[in-house]
Amino acid sequence: MTHEIRVPEVSEGVTEGTVIDIVVAVGDTVEADQTLLELETDKAVVGIPSPLEGTITEIMVGQGDTVPIGAIIMMVESVGSTSAVAEDTEAEVETEEQLKSETDVKPTMSPVVEAPPEAEAVLAAPASSVDLRSVRSGDRVAPAAPSVRRLARDLGVDIYQVQGSGPGGRISEADVRDFVRETMQRITGGGPAPAAFGEFAGLHAQRPLPDFTRWGEVDREPLSRIRELTADAMSYAWSTIPMVTQYDHAKITEIEKFRKEFNLKAGSENKLTMTAILVKVCAAALKVSPRFNSSLDLASKELVLKQYVHIGVAVDTPGGLLVPVLRDADAKGIERLAIELNEIAGKTRDRKISPAEMEGGTFTISNLGGVGGTSFTPIVYAPQVAILGVSTAEIQPVWNGQEFTSDLVMPLSLTYDHRVIDGADGARFLRWICEALENPLQLVMKG
Repeated sequence: MTHEIRVPEVSEGVTEGTVIDIVVAVGDTVEADQTLLELETDKAVVGIPSPLEGTITEIMVGQGDTVPIGAIIMMVESVGSTSAVAEDTEAEVETEEQLKSETDVKPTMSPVVEAPPEAEAVLAAPASSVDLRSVRSGDRVAPAAPSVRRLARDLGVDIYQVQGSGPGGRISEADVRDFVRETMQRITGGGPAPAAFGEFAGLHAQRPLPDFTRWGEVDREPLSRIRELTADAMSYAWSTIPMVTQYDHAKITEIEKFRKEFNLKAGSENKLTMTAILVKVCAAALKVSPRFNSSLDLASKELVLKQYVHIGVAVDTPGGLLVPVLRDADAKGIERLAIELNEIAGKTRDRKISPAEMEGGTFTISNLGGVGGTSFTPIVYAPQVAILGVSTAEIQPVWNGQEFTSDLVMPLSLTYDHRVIDGADGARFLRWICEALENPLQLVMKG
C-alpha cells in the first residue's frame, strides 16, 4: 500500500524549511525512522525520518525547495502492516467533494482585520478604527477539513480569511487559532502584524535598488534561511530596542595563565576556553543583577524576571552565525561548561544542532577574540535585554599606582536595552564581570 510522507512539526513556531539534502532515491528501501532528507529550518538542520518501513516510489521535492510543515515530500510503498503514523496521515486527507458537501455558514461575528495596502497603517491605527467586516470570496470552497471549518465557525472566524500553511494552502486548526491570536493582538496592540499581511520583515526599510548592471556585470545568490532569519531578527531588534553599549577592559593575565596550565593536563573534550570561563562569570553576574536576565513585556506592562540562567554563545559557521544555548549555566562548574560548550559548538559547526538547542536563551555572549578587533557593538538578541561582546586580548602597559606593568587586557562591550537597564546599572554589571575575571574570588564573595 502506498502512503504519503509529510513534513512533521519539528519545533514550536517553525512553519517551513528548505530542503538542503535528499539522502534517498526512488527505489530505495528504507526502515522506520531512517532519515530521508535534511531540512534547514529556524537556524537549524533537521533530519526528516521515514514514519514506516517500505520502498520509496516517488520524491515530490528537490534540493533547494522551500516546503511548509505538513507538505507531502515523498511516497512510500509499505512493507508489512501499515504503521499508525501512516494511517493517521492518510486519515487527514479528504476529497474536494467531502469539503463541498458541508454547508458554509456565515459567522455571526468575525474578528477579522481587513488589511490595507500598507500593513503599517493598520498597526498605527487605534483599535476603534480597525475594520472587522467579513470578506467573502464568492462560492469558493476553503481548503479545510470539516472539523477545521467547524472550529472556525465556533470562533467566529471567516475561513476565507485564514492563510493555510499546509500543501496547496490547506488550512489546519493551528492556522485558525493562530489567525485569531494574531488578529486580537493587532486589535489590542499586544503583538505584531501577521506575516500574511506583510513582506519579509528584514527588508521593510529598504529603498528600491538601482539597476546595478548599468555599471558592470553582477551575480545574484538567494539568501540562505539562516541569513534571512538573521536579517529579520536583527532588523526587528534594531528598530524596536533603544540600545546602549558600555565598554570596559579586564586584566586577564592570571586567569589566562591558569587556563593554559589547565589545558596542559586536560583532554580534548574538556579543553578550557575563555568563552567557557565567561559563561560561568556571566551566569554569576546575572544572579547578582537579575534585571539583565529578564524580558520586557510591553503588552502586559511587566518585566519577566527569569529564575533560570541559559547562556547563548554565538558560533561562527560556514552557513552563518548560530547561537546554541548552554542551560542552567549558574548551576554548573567551569569544567562541565567547557565540555558542553565544546560539544555543542562542534554540533553547530557541523549543522547537527536542533532548534530546541537554540531556544530559551536569557543572555548572549559573542566572542570575536579569535578573529581580531579592539571593540564592537553587538546587537541585543530580542527578547533578551543584554549581550556581551568580547574582543582580542593584548599585552598593554597598566599603571598600578606606582609604576607601569604589562598585563594581558581583554576589551569587553556590553549592549543593553535602555528601557530596562539604566546606564549606571550597565556600568556596574560590566565592572562586576571585569573584577570577577581579574579576581575569581569575586564569584563566591558576592555571588
